Amino acid sequence: MAAASAHFLLLSLLCSLLVYQCHGACAEVDSDTEAVAGKGFKLGCISCKRRSEVDGAATVEWYFRPRGEADFARIYTYNEDGPTIEHEHFMDRVDWNGSKRSNDIQDASIYLLNVTFNDSGTYQCFFHRILFYTSYEYNTMVSKVVHLNVVAKATRGTASIVSEVMMYVSIIGLQVWLLIEMIYCYRKIAAAGEEALREAANAEYLAIASESKDNCAGVQVGE
Repeated sequence: MAAASAHFLLLSLLCSLLVYQCHGACAEVDSDTEAVAGKGFKLGCISCKRRSEVDGAATVEWYFRPRGEADFARIYTYNEDGPTIEHEHFMDRVDWNGSKRSNDIQDASIYLLNVTFNDSGTYQCFFHRILFYTSYEYNTMVSKVVHLNVVAKATRGTASIVSEVMMYVSIIGLQVWLLIEMIYCYRKIAAAGEEALREAANAEYLAIASESKDNCAGVQVGE
């Protein structure tokens, strides 16, 4: 009976973890790379934690190198105090479009307003992440690169279509897998619960039978 109870508890914890992961599902998808002048554009940058059950915190930096130039310049930062636009060329033209209401940032996407041809070039975002383990903290740094091309008229290419399709396939596939795992876990929990009940009933029956046998033996001795 103790073994069945331990098995039941282990399955419950596993399913709780799967539910948590389902709510925090993350899929890394490459950013689009073609923007239209005069319109808005989302610069995507996603870095999923490999250990979703570990608490973490991250700050983000965005850098930009115009086409034809050699050096990068920092244009945007985001931390626990909020966003800061660091470059005058992007002043009042950048909005945060990433993770909200959490310092555990996994999506560091930003949105460019009123895109100009001068926005063409290479963008690089950096995640400075801290993972909080029980007895220590672990620092990591992840970077992503986006090569942006600004055009006068939208010409959606095959790469953009494939990227979007793969994004939805990845997200749907992850959710389906988690759902299957949850159903499997709940079935195992139900089976473990029934097994525990049967063992408890058998133990109670044996206890009653033993007590009855003892009572009968006592009556015979008394006679």
